[in-house]
Amino acid sequence: MLGNYIERIGSYIIGLIESLGRIGLFLYRSFYASFTPPFNGRLILEQIDEIGFKSIPIVIVSAMAIGMVMVVQLAWGFAWFGAKGVVGPVVSLSFVRELGPVVTSLLVGGRVGAGITAEIGSMKVTEQIDALRTMGADPLRKLVAPRLIAAIISFPFLAIIADFSGIFGAMVMSNVDLDVRPRLFISSILEWVAIEDFVSGIAKTFFFGIIVAIVGCYIGMKAEGGTQGVGRATTETVVVALLLIIIVDFILTKLFLLI
Repeated sequence: MLGNYIERIGSYIIGLIESLGRIGLFLYRSFYASFTPPFNGRLILEQIDEIGFKSIPIVIVSAMAIGMVMVVQLAWGFAWFGAKGVVGPVVSLSFVRELGPVVTSLLVGGRVGAGITAEIGSMKVTEQIDALRTMGADPLRKLVAPRLIAAIISFPFLAIIADFSGIFGAMVMSNVDLDVRPRLFISSILEWVAIEDFVSGIAKTFFFGIIVAIVGCYIGMKAEGGTQGVGRATTETVVVALLLIIIVDFILTKLFLLI
């Protein structure tokens, strides 16, 4: 009985190490294909449009709504301490450090990661990827590289849009609910929020973009089992990508605080 458990644990550990090795190799080959010529500008621009521009509406609406809700909730709590005046700066600081980058990456990551896996997974189960290899084309350069580059470019810009949208929503609600004039709101932000806070938040999104693109492409390329397999792969991508974003955000936050 004990031997069976030890054998299962050993098999699991060996399988985990093999999976990490395959993912590491895939990551290395993807970066090499992405940042060495030849580059396909048309495919990259198409993916920037798909990942970046088409995600702008949901980022703006979500960030503004979160900013407004935070002002309402914090105003109610801070009123007990007579500190309503710091609600705006606290919300703004929270947005540029955490909420803007993380919420953006979670929202866009779920949308984009699922789309990447569904598209590449469908190509895998219908043997289109094998056809690319037969014609002498590298699937990593055709499928993975444009999405990886586009994610690295798009995620920081989307986070910047989320930061400004969330702060704008907080400013509007502060004016309506707390009678704080926009000029006073902005001046208080400039006193509280430093450029280092803004940069540390945006820097995280480069890693989040890599996570979403690599996870979506990797799981999509090993999808099998027809349309049901593609559906399972899509679900797996969303779960894994969002979980990794949260874990990596914690690690990067601790790292930036130490720096």
